Amino acid sequence: MLVVAEASANPLLPHLSEIVAGTIAFSLLYIVLRSRVVPMFEKAFKERTEAIQGGIEKAEAAQKEAQAALDQYTKSLADAKAEAGRIREEARAQGAAIIEEMRAKAQEEADRITSAASAAIAAERAAAITSLRNEVGNLATELASKIVGEALEDQVRQSRVVDRFLSELEHN
Repeated sequence: MLVVAEASANPLLPHLSEIVAGTIAFSLLYIVLRSRVVPMFEKAFKERTEAIQGGIEKAEAAQKEAQAALDQYTKSLADAKAEAGRIREEARAQGAAIIEEMRAKAQEEADRITSAASAAIAAERAAAITSLRNEVGNLATELASKIVGEALEDQVRQSRVVDRFLSELEHN
């Protein structure tokens, strides 16, 4: 009968001893895992979470620093552009002042040259008039001597004749 009873038992159901032994083994495995392995996993998860959180905080801090550096760079660039514009304006103003100064010096030099030339022309004209008077005086004296028939050797008489002749020429 035992044989018959074993044959009539369901092959899919385990024996009671196997169920008890399996339950004890599972309970022991559960207790070991719960007391030893789970804390190690929780510790690893906690460290990993802290590392990730620290990495995120570091990334945020680095991003803030990068933003601050970008803001500083942008400010420095704007300051440099403003300084360059100011320097360009100063250079333009200095250039205009130099051009105006050179123009004034050139005008001054031109005026000086013109006045010197006018003075030289006036001096040469006066010299030419004096030379011409002497020349005309000598010719007039010679001509008068030939016409009158007497010599006009006397300097005072010669000077009067020349002055009278020239004044007659100027009025005509």
